[in-house]
Amino acid sequence: MSPTVEGPTHVSAPVQAAYSYCEAVTGAQARNFAYGIRLLPNDKRQAMSALYAFSRRVDDIGDGTLAPEAKFVRLEETRALLGRIRAEEIDEDDTDPVAVALAHAARRFPIPLGGLDELIDGVLMDVRGETYETWDDLRTYCRCVAGAIGRLSLGVFGTVNGSALGASDSARAAEYADTLGLALQLTNILRDVREDAGNGRTYLPAEDLAKFGCSEGFHSDRMPAGADFAGLVHHEVRRARALFAEGYRLLPMLDRRSGACVAAMAGIYRRLLDRIEREPEAVLRGRVSLPPHEKAYVAVRGLSGLDARTVSRRSTRRRG
Repeated sequence: MSPTVEGPTHVSAPVQAAYSYCEAVTGAQARNFAYGIRLLPNDKRQAMSALYAFSRRVDDIGDGTLAPEAKFVRLEETRALLGRIRAEEIDEDDTDPVAVALAHAARRFPIPLGGLDELIDGVLMDVRGETYETWDDLRTYCRCVAGAIGRLSLGVFGTVNGSALGASDSARAAEYADTLGLALQLTNILRDVREDAGNGRTYLPAEDLAKFGCSEGFHSDRMPAGADFAGLVHHEVRRARALFAEGYRLLPMLDRRSGACVAAMAGIYRRLLDRIEREPEAVLRGRVSLPPHEKAYVAVRGLSGLDARTVSRRSTRRRG
């Protein structure tokens, strides 16, 4: 992997067009993500859009209508494209704008592209229709599809004042980014239980479903008699909150604007989690979302550095 390029760099017209395509994809298909990365400087925002556009391509293959065998082929073709990007074999005039943008971003920033291999592995688990008996099983899946995205993003964000972390701190930062990705993914799973059930997928651990009498699934806006759906949701919310608390320790390790981006995206999902906790059955009726003014408030909190300072104070008290 090429080292990070310091300072502003010239972006050719073909590469700029490729980034513009990725930003359009991000804005159209990932409103919460797009809202957060607006807080980044231009080069980091472009790189994050390239990462999202490639990740979206992988997800769309998994969620599409192709037969499983065709999905396997498409995913391995995408993995081969990633190999070409890693080997710096993508020219600026390549016809694939996502590949052009991601190849350029990987030259600009030390992005651990192996995380996208993990994403492909996770989507292959979806295509195979895997289910998860325990939280440890589900956590493995979440690390592939979301924890890896956290680690990829960390390659773009950099660290406090743009300086390099020591080896041990770098490892901790990657762990926190991974854990924050798990928190976001578990929140997504709770929000989308009805939609996922309609697509034949159940992600919540089978042992949790059995414990709360919800093993029949979520194909209706009403659970069967005896099911404690609220108890199940509150159990998973507590797990997600613990992941958020651990993952938020990443914030003081980031520069101000990167920290604001992470705080905004994570803050939106934490507020979604609050809504789900207050009214668990709402997720059986439709997708829970936040109004624009609430997202704006979360962004202001992130830009102010309030969340990062709060985490730093808590860490100091723990050490003291």
